[in-house]
Amino acid sequence: MRMLLRARMDTRAGNEALRDGTMSEVVEEMIERLHPEAAYFTALDGGRTCLLVFDMEDSSQMPSVCEKFFTEMEAEVELHPVMNADDLKKGLAALS
Repeated sequence: MRMLLRARMDTRAGNEALRDGTMSEVVEEMIERLHPEAAYFTALDGGRTCLLVFDMEDSSQMPSVCEKFFTEMEAEVELHPVMNADDLKKGLAALS
């Protein structure tokens, strides 16, 4: 299932991770592990935020996807199932 991960990092923990190089290590590791179809980095709600769109095969993957952000960045993490335009078209066609 296509998922959107939103990880908003704690400012203090993010500052420390930036200084000691942990931030780039965590981001690179997650990109290598998840092979996201899209990866965006921005500031949301006043904090450094990572947005990844990736395929989650099973809900049992949630701990391995989220824990690095929790433990290394003290991040607030959200996971949401999402659709692209083709998925939406297929879903709407199934309604008829």
